[in-house]
Amino acid sequence: MPHTVRYRDAGVNIDEADRALTSIKKLARQTFTPGVVSDIGSFGAAYRLTGFRRPVLVSSADGVGTKLKIAFLTGRHDTVGEDLVNHCVNDIAVQGAAPLFFLDYFACGKLAAEVAAAVVSGIARGCRQNQCALIGGETAEMPGMYAESEYDLAGFIVGAAERSELLAAGDVRAGDVLLALPSTGLHTNGYSLARKLLFDLAGYGPKTLLPEIGVTIGDALLAVHRSYLRPIRALLAAGLLHGAAHITGGGITENTPRMLRRGLAAEIDTGSWRIPPLFEVLRRIGNIPDDDYRRTFNLGAGMILAVGARAAARAEAVLGKLGESPFRIGRAIAQRRGRPRVEYR
Repeated sequence: MPHTVRYRDAGVNIDEADRALTSIKKLARQTFTPGVVSDIGSFGAAYRLTGFRRPVLVSSADGVGTKLKIAFLTGRHDTVGEDLVNHCVNDIAVQGAAPLFFLDYFACGKLAAEVAAAVVSGIARGCRQNQCALIGGETAEMPGMYAESEYDLAGFIVGAAERSELLAAGDVRAGDVLLALPSTGLHTNGYSLARKLLFDLAGYGPKTLLPEIGVTIGDALLAVHRSYLRPIRALLAAGLLHGAAHITGGGITENTPRMLRRGLAAEIDTGSWRIPPLFEVLRRIGNIPDDDYRRTFNLGAGMILAVGARAAARAEAVLGKLGESPFRIGRAIAQRRGRPRVEYR
């Protein structure tokens, strides 16, 4: 008689997947907004769009990258989901959109329901904080594709804005003041270099406590990528925002020009803010050249906002009421030719 082979023998545990799904459903339902019209588990997620006259849908997809390696090292999985949501929220907020709904993709070599639930708890928390519904996703167990103790995480967000309120590169003008909002750490970029410097070159571990940063390396690297939705929405409501740049992969150098039209450049004053100690530790360990430093890390400026020169004080007051501490990082200037770029002084 031939030997009986079940799916479990190939490394896929359907019972564990069902257990994970039960937890995920409870977490997702806590994020539902009035627009949700289908439950978790449907083949497709449905959402009803209301309250807009001429809506434009704005979407983005992203992942957490090698920050996940820090979660694996520390055994902490409840923050990377929030990282994922906030990153995606910021990417559509800079275009003037408010988030509507979110879907996630969790893939692993061997599914552990507790780990999956911890990750999704972070996703649900990020969705609740941004008033965004978690309406679906995919949990995939793929033995042989990933190491048993590791997983990958990605997400997809959809938001909406009135057509007349969309932010475009043409809205920023020469003379506009560039205000920066502080980051909460590396956010979700530069982790491959950070891990090489801290773990491979310096020989530190995730539990190493560095006096310069005041916390363990693991805690510093897992600091949650913050959402800038509230300050952006507040400036939009006040009619003060001309443009916004989410400082992610590519750093200040490559992201700031994304809100500028041809004929403009961003003049950044490198002495206008104090770079947080964590970044300076990384720079010292690797003797990182200025160009790489500014193109890899956010250097403490997680969001750059363009506002009119005459309205800059008003914008700072609006942000201050939200508990924000903006700093004037530079200005938009005219240039004769070439694509938008950053000039440092």
